[in-house]
Amino acid sequence: MTPRKQRMLAVGLAGAGVVIATVLTLRAFEENMMFFVDISEVVQGNAPADRNFRVGGLVVQNSVEREPGQLEVKFTLTDTKNNLDVYYAGILPDLFREGQGIIAHGRLDANGVFVADTVLAKHDENYMPPEVADSLAKHAAEKAAATAVNQE
Repeated sequence: MTPRKQRMLAVGLAGAGVVIATVLTLRAFEENMMFFVDISEVVQGNAPADRNFRVGGLVVQNSVEREPGQLEVKFTLTDTKNNLDVYYAGILPDLFREGQGIIAHGRLDANGVFVADTVLAKHDENYMPPEVADSLAKHAAEKAAATAVNQE
C-alpha cells in the first residue's frame, strides 16, 4: 500500500470514528433529555407516553395522603387551572409541604396518575422553579382575562 493510500485510509477511519462518536453522543442526549410539561397539557393528553418528563406546580392543600409508617404518598399538584394526581414511593424532601411549589420527575401510568421517580422542593421561601412560576403566571393571566370577559 502506498503512503498516500495509507493516509487516505487513516483520514477515512478518523472521520468514521468522529461520525460514530457524534451519533452515540446525540442518542445518549436524546434518551436522557427530560422535558417540562404543564399540568394543563398533561390533563389534555399532550404528555409524552414513551418517556419520562417533568411536571411542576403547587401541592394542593389537604391533598397529601400517606399511611403511617409507609413511604408511599399520594398528593395533587395544581397549576391553578387543572389538577394532577401524583404517586411517589420514597422519602420526600424536608421542604415538601402543602401549598409548596415542587417539580416531579416521572411518567403517567395507564390510569392518568403521574408516578414520580423524584420529587424536588424549593430550597427557600423566595425561590420557585422557573418552569413552575411561568406556568402559574400564565394560568393566572388566563383566569384574570376570563374573569374580565365574564364581568362585561
